Amino acid sequence: MYLTAFSSSNFGKWILPGIGCIWFLGGYFLLLHQGMDEEQALVDAFFLMLFFLGGLLLLDRVFRHYTPNRKNGFLLVLFPLLLSGGLVWSHAQVLNWWFDSDYLELLEASIFYRWTVFGLVFQLLAVLAVVISKVAGQEELSRREGQLLQLSKEAELAQLRQQLQPHFLFNSLNSIHALVLASPQRAREMILLLSDFLRGTLRTEGQSWISLADEIKYLSMYFDIERVRFGHRLLVDLQVEEGVEELKLPPLLVQPLVENAIKYGLYGTLGEVKISLRFQKEGNYLQVIVENPFDGQASVPAGTGFGLSSVERRLFLIFGRTDLLQKNAIQGIFRVHLKIPVSG
Repeated sequence: MYLTAFSSSNFGKWILPGIGCIWFLGGYFLLLHQGMDEEQALVDAFFLMLFFLGGLLLLDRVFRHYTPNRKNGFLLVLFPLLLSGGLVWSHAQVLNWWFDSDYLELLEASIFYRWTVFGLVFQLLAVLAVVISKVAGQEELSRREGQLLQLSKEAELAQLRQQLQPHFLFNSLNSIHALVLASPQRAREMILLLSDFLRGTLRTEGQSWISLADEIKYLSMYFDIERVRFGHRLLVDLQVEEGVEELKLPPLLVQPLVENAIKYGLYGTLGEVKISLRFQKEGNYLQVIVENPFDGQASVPAGTGFGLSSVERRLFLIFGRTDLLQKNAIQGIFRVHLKIPVSG
C-alpha cells in the first residue's frame, strides 16, 4: 500500500522513471569506479535498474494487498531478503552469457555487495509499507467513524422532527376535543387550520434548512390555530428586521419555543396575554427572542418538557454547541434567546 501512488498517472510518469534513472546512474558510475569498462558498466547498470524496478513493483503488489501482523512479522525481513537474492541471482544469469570470463570474475566478486544493497533498500521499503499501511488504515477507520457519527446525528435529528409534530398534534387534538361540545364551529375551524398547518410542514420533510420567510409563514399558521383556541386573549407582537427573511435556519426550530410561550403565558390566566417574537441579525447570528408573561404561582398543565429540550438537542446535533439557547425569567417575563449561526 506504500506504493499505491505507482498506479496513479503522475507518479507512474515522473517518479518511477526518476527512481530508475537515479539507480542506473549510481550503478553506472560505481561500476566505472570499480574498474569496468564503459560498455560493461552501461549494460550491467541497465539490467540492474530493470531488476530493481521490477522488485520495487513486486513489493508494491504484495504489500498493497497483504500487511504482515505480529504473528508473521518475520516476513518483513524474510521476503525482502529472498526477493533481493533472487533478483541479484537472476541479474547474474542474464549477464552470464553477455560478457566473457573477465567480467564474470568482477561480477562474482561484487555479488554479495549487490545483494546487500538490494536487501537493505527492499527491507526499508517493506518497513515503510507497514507504517504507511497502518496510517492509511487509521485514516480509513476515522473516516468511517465520522460517517457513522454523521448518520447517527441525521437519524436523531429525523427522530426529533418526527416527534415534534405528534407532540404539537396531541396538544391541538386535546383543544379540539374541549371545543367540540362548547363551540362546534370553532372546533371545525381549528381542524381546518390544523390540516393546512400539517400539510405545509410536511413540505419541509427532507429539508435541512428553510428560509426565515417560510418559518414565519408556518408560525403565522400556528398562531391562527391558537387564536381559535384562545380567541382575543392571544396577542402576538411579531417584529422582523428588514433583510433577514432570506436567512436560513432548520425547519420548525422556533415553533416549539412559541408553543412553550403560549402554554406558560396563557394557561392559568383569563385576561389578554401578549407573546413577543423578534427576529434580527447581529454579527454572524440570526437572533430569535421569544417573550411571554410568566406567573410562577399559576397552575400550568404538566408537560414532558419536550419543546425546549428538543430545540437544545437539535442545536447541539447541528452546530455542536450548547450555548445557542438561553432562557431566564425576570420580573414576570419569561425570555428565550435563540442564536442561529449564519454565513455572511
